[in-house]
Amino acid sequence: MPKHEIIISADVPGVDDGLRSFLRRVIRTALDAEGVETSCEVNMLVTNDAGIHRVNMDMRGVDAPTDVLSFPMFDLSPGDKPDQEDADPATGMVPLGDMCISLERAKAQAKEYGHSNRRELAYLAVHSVLHLLGYDHLDEGPMKAQMRQREEAIMGKLGITRGE
Repeated sequence: MPKHEIIISADVPGVDDGLRSFLRRVIRTALDAEGVETSCEVNMLVTNDAGIHRVNMDMRGVDAPTDVLSFPMFDLSPGDKPDQEDADPATGMVPLGDMCISLERAKAQAKEYGHSNRRELAYLAVHSVLHLLGYDHLDEGPMKAQMRQREEAIMGKLGITRGE
């Protein structure tokens, strides 16, 4: 089993060691479920709506907050895997990409959807990992359906159900 380096930083209160450990487990489970056998590095920033709004404006030119942003290092297609030849020689790990989650937005969506903050954060992290691995949902057809199916399968592996 590959050893993935999951670096989680936060600029908001409430992101303790337990939450960091949970998010690392979610990300590792998603990478394993997608068959990623190369050791990868993933960076995550947990912020609030104002923080993700700044990142969205700076990186994408979008003047609005959102729930999750993903910045893949590679242009993969669903089912593609990162390759060891792309590894950083200094670490031996492939820098898969960065993700940013608004804890504020996650809590609001959890309340709106009637499930736990933990479930919403897990879902957003899984969603973001899939983006790093080339999945997309810009269309309302097969690509979105494929991504939703993978999200549900990974959430199932985590034992996190919709009602949680």
